[in-house]
Amino acid sequence: MASNKRANSSDVAAGEQQKLSPSGLPIRKIPGGYGVPFFSPLRDRLDYFYFQGADEFFRSRIARNGGATVLRVNMPPGPLISGDSRVVALLDARSFRVLLDDSRVDKAGTLDGTYMPSLALFGGHLPLAFLDAADPRHAALKRVMIRLAAARMHHVAPAFGAAFTAMFDRVEAGLKASGSDEFNKHNDRQMLDFTCATLFGGAPPSKVIGDGAAAKAYKWLVFQLHPLASKAIKPWPLEDLLLHTFRFPPFLVRRDYAELTAYFADVAAGVLEDAEKADPGAIPRDELLHNLVFLGIFNAYGGYKFFLPHLVKWLVRGGPELHARLAGEVRAVVPADTAKAITLAAVEKMPLVKSVVWEALRMNPPVGFQYGRARRDMVVESHNAAYEVKKGEMLFGYQPLATRDEHVFKRGGEFVADRFASCSDGERQRLLEHVVWSNGPETGVAAEGNKQCPGKDMAVAVGRLMVAELFRRYDTFAARVEEQPVEPVVTFTSVTRATAAGHGDGKA
Repeated sequence: MASNKRANSSDVAAGEQQKLSPSGLPIRKIPGGYGVPFFSPLRDRLDYFYFQGADEFFRSRIARNGGATVLRVNMPPGPLISGDSRVVALLDARSFRVLLDDSRVDKAGTLDGTYMPSLALFGGHLPLAFLDAADPRHAALKRVMIRLAAARMHHVAPAFGAAFTAMFDRVEAGLKASGSDEFNKHNDRQMLDFTCATLFGGAPPSKVIGDGAAAKAYKWLVFQLHPLASKAIKPWPLEDLLLHTFRFPPFLVRRDYAELTAYFADVAAGVLEDAEKADPGAIPRDELLHNLVFLGIFNAYGGYKFFLPHLVKWLVRGGPELHARLAGEVRAVVPADTAKAITLAAVEKMPLVKSVVWEALRMNPPVGFQYGRARRDMVVESHNAAYEVKKGEMLFGYQPLATRDEHVFKRGGEFVADRFASCSDGERQRLLEHVVWSNGPETGVAAEGNKQCPGKDMAVAVGRLMVAELFRRYDTFAARVEEQPVEPVVTFTSVTRATAAGHGDGKA
């Protein structure tokens, strides 16, 4: 009898041992669930967009499941656009990193998650962002994009300097005329022109297409992303019916897209010819053209449209004390009373400026979601447990929770301006491993065989230039910030010109 008990105890111990992950964490069943087909995904969509909002949607489900941060949930848009709403959500910094491992996840067709936009929006071609890293076309297209970003990097600072001046000359004119002026409307127009000037040179879209160029570009983005948008139309039941139930027919944006494509065909002719010479026959010219349109408008312009208002929002909330510190750092490198241009080399000498930009990217990553299908059966680890995922299951990561994870970042839910400037080099590198807005760690490098954004360094440079240009020109400023689903609306109410520039009190 005693020997049987010992044998049973040994079996239990062996069973428990088998339930540990390679890191020694207990392997548990993934909590949560998908509910009743059609009705549960529909209810979850309403919770996500209207009754709770994204952050509360996930936090409530974490709380409901005992603090577990790996969960089964339905992700919008659901019926009738999504073929399958079911995902395994990864809601902490550790589990999220599975989505950055191209050996473990397949990202073919997962850019927009549980639905796929019509290829008619892309000239019939599947853009690079929708290709898996193992697809041969991915390497060929990514090679062109990496080469383009590297070749044009030296255009970023002068082109942004011109865009910034035009933007804030208009802001100041608006302040003088009416006492306030919205930043976003100037950002929308100037950053489309800046993107094209930086990447391709030539005449900007606002000159070739006209003042409506940015509106056409935004309309094209809306036709791709409307199933993920919210709070754009009132009342909300009407919005849910219009935005989340049916796809917008692509023919309604065909003329706008044709006009944008014709512009890119002309302005990017040199890039297309160079690509044909470098890799003859690798990518058909027409396919590469439509990929350049996607790069310029979706990746670059769409990113700046979202990110820069968030960056300015955090600067506004930082107030005069942060402004004084930033102004002192910027003007120690590039004085306010000099015509000397701000360069990328100059901002490298501004640790607080760099920290502010990384912190803004941590708090508000331009792309809040990551998706990928499990390539094989595997174990996913969170901080305190492990979970078995089956091959083919859709994995989803909500980046704002992952990059605010307090297991990694102290006061993770707060904007700490000098977070990356007030620590050791080793600690900074450790933290930057978890700043993953570019579909990879901030310490990583875009390559043909990974999904990290080829314009990562360019986007960071633009953020740094924005901060540096602001605090060379202004001592301080004030604005109203209205949080909106796509981007915050920032309306300047006053600016104080740099006193060193000889503008008196400098107020506008």
